[in-house]
Amino acid sequence: MSFRATVLTLYPEMFPGALGQSLAGRALDAGTWDLQTVQIRDFAVDRHRTVDDTPAGGGAGMVMRADVLARAIDQASPRGDTRPRLLMSPRGKPLTQEKVRTLAAGPGATILCGRFEGVDQRVIEARGLEEVSIGDFILSGGEPAALVLLDAVVRLLPGVMGNEVSGEEESFENGLLEHPHYTRPQVFEGMTIPEVLTSGNHGKIAAWRRAEAERLTRERRPELLAAAQGLTK
Repeated sequence: MSFRATVLTLYPEMFPGALGQSLAGRALDAGTWDLQTVQIRDFAVDRHRTVDDTPAGGGAGMVMRADVLARAIDQASPRGDTRPRLLMSPRGKPLTQEKVRTLAAGPGATILCGRFEGVDQRVIEARGLEEVSIGDFILSGGEPAALVLLDAVVRLLPGVMGNEVSGEEESFENGLLEHPHYTRPQVFEGMTIPEVLTSGNHGKIAAWRRAEAERLTRERRPELLAAAQGLTK
């Protein structure tokens, strides 16, 4: 069975977007995964198709209504649907490569894209939404975040990447940032490819790559290096 993604959004025209191109697009055309969008406004009951209201307690902005979202979620993810229900939210747990791999191994996901100031807390609790963040910054809505999440997941589906080993040696797969890469020409603006990479000695190449990965991680993400070293003890 293919990976099935259902995205609840006020802007279904934003999909598939970049997901319709390159590896993800070819996999979508081949049926390796499936993408459906649900227009949240279709579940509003007034003639203006209202999906939001003023925040309880006052304050700026608007909040997406629990009743409208509940109807949309119930149709998109009915009883018996085993796919996780995700809410793209800056206050969610950070998206990790481990989480991406877990999602890729499952049947798919129902993804709610928030807008405005956020989503009524009651629908988050009542429909078991798992809040997921792609970083410590604010977007105009959850749609770009959903595109990022799906891109990360789809590329790990069986058969999507031409070389399956590629996904095992990337940043975060072993707790470290990825080592530097080089290719032809041998000399570029006076800079040469490190000699070890052209030595043919696979043991030395592996050791160099590990050392470089540790160096970059130490410089840029030291907290990752501490965690990775803890796992190897």
